[in-house]
Amino acid sequence: MSNKSLNKTRVIAGCGVLTAVAVVLQYLEFPLPMLIPPFIKLDFSDLPEIIGAFAYGPLAGVIIALVKNIIHMAVSQSGFVGELSNFILGAVFAFTAGIIYKKHKTKKTALAAGICAAVCMAAVSLPLNYFVIYPLYYNLLGFPEAAVLEMYQSILPSVKNMVSALIIFNIPFTLCKGLIDVLFTMLIYKPLSHILKGKS
Repeated sequence: MSNKSLNKTRVIAGCGVLTAVAVVLQYLEFPLPMLIPPFIKLDFSDLPEIIGAFAYGPLAGVIIALVKNIIHMAVSQSGFVGELSNFILGAVFAFTAGIIYKKHKTKKTALAAGICAAVCMAAVSLPLNYFVIYPLYYNLLGFPEAAVLEMYQSILPSVKNMVSALIIFNIPFTLCKGLIDVLFTMLIYKPLSHILKGKS
């Protein structure tokens, strides 16, 4: 087998393993009572995506995010809306980190790439949720906007509308989630990279 074929096989196998880990992590979700409405749950399934983006390039991270959510659709409780949101945000996170890291593969660049990716994911979450995801919840699932807003107001009564709710709750939540993934990536990527790339 040529080196090119061997490398392609290794990438496919590595992405497969990372996707499997991401699927498992997506099942291990949990709410954060009193911090954010219960329909928004925390999971760390974006972690394998950023690792894949660092190891194999930004497109690999996007593919892992896509396949993970396609698999998760089989048990979706959100009419696939949650999976759509998870894919788009995860893809933004992995692609941003991967494209920055690809240009200069050092530990400092990896950290900067991860932080930038977390910030981008958090920023994208505002228009994505306001214009796409939440309207889908309202219209497809029959989950009225007033009822969603009331969930935010039960935590912080001063919230007046969905834009302020998303800015106060969702953006910080998404940012912190991304930064936690970055922290774990910085701790485990180096030893994992030798395995994923087949280096001794």
